[in-house]
Amino acid sequence: MDSPSSSRRMIPALAAIAPLLLGGLLVPAASAASDLGWEVSTVDGEHGADRTNYEYTVEPGVQVDDSIRISNTGTDAVTIGVYPADGFTTRSGEFDLRTRESGAEAIGAWLSLETDQVSLEPGMSAEVPFRIRVPKGAGGEYVGGIVTTDATATDAVERREAVRVRLHVGSSFRPALTVGDVHIDYAPAPLGAGRATVTYTVRNAGDTVISAEQSIAVAGPFGIASRRAGDYQSTPQLLPGESWTMSADIDGVLPLAVLTATVSAVPLYIDAAGSTGPLRAIEQTGVGAAVPWALLGAVVIVVMLLLWWTRRRRARAATPVSSVDPTAP
Repeated sequence: MDSPSSSRRMIPALAAIAPLLLGGLLVPAASAASDLGWEVSTVDGEHGADRTNYEYTVEPGVQVDDSIRISNTGTDAVTIGVYPADGFTTRSGEFDLRTRESGAEAIGAWLSLETDQVSLEPGMSAEVPFRIRVPKGAGGEYVGGIVTTDATATDAVERREAVRVRLHVGSSFRPALTVGDVHIDYAPAPLGAGRATVTYTVRNAGDTVISAEQSIAVAGPFGIASRRAGDYQSTPQLLPGESWTMSADIDGVLPLAVLTATVSAVPLYIDAAGSTGPLRAIEQTGVGAAVPWALLGAVVIVVMLLLWWTRRRRARAATPVSSVDPTAP
């Protein structure tokens, strides 16, 4: 099963976060009225107008001041909690934001809001100023967001509306991707070819968002009887430092004792302008066993039959033959 590596607790998500999730990382946040009873949007200012999300290209050590608008679109008064959060890739391969309790290390830690709660009557809106303090040692790309939630809700699942915040810090641009931990598991068929399952881990080792197109092949010794996976999905867009475990099933693989899996990945980076470009393909291999159990079983049976026949023949040859004397009375 595909999955990202993360030491933090995954959070439950509802339709409230859908504007962030639909289509992946680069799709804008909320642009239409939410069925939650409130919505969030950007505020026009020195950093731009008619924005759907917040994106800044800055130098290390600077401060960025901006505001977020929260609007009551329902018929009842609401009290809305608001907090910053780091972004991460979920197990389904989509972008999401961590909860308040999960802690923060990047945007969630650098962004501070003027208030963490807003009360609104029906039809009212409020602008909440915020400031991002970029550390002097920061560099590369960071993705997080500002989350709003019903401050009075008692549900175990947090219903949220959010806006993405993306920072491009400094001139550093080091897209890099690694492939490792290539393993093969072989499931033999009663007769003939079986199924090889290839698993491996892709890691974003650079400082910008990256994904990868992949191809997987399995072959016997000296490359014989090679089989390739069919149309295979790309990885999701991974944030810097994230990893993703992939798995591919390949049918029709002959049990040739030793199998070699070759994973080829073409990294696709996303630059500050949102453009996508490829890097040079990388390859990693892994070796696994594919024992032809049916053939070995047949050989064992044949050998046992030959041994039985040989022993029987020798036993008959060693048995003395009795003779009768015709002159005996």
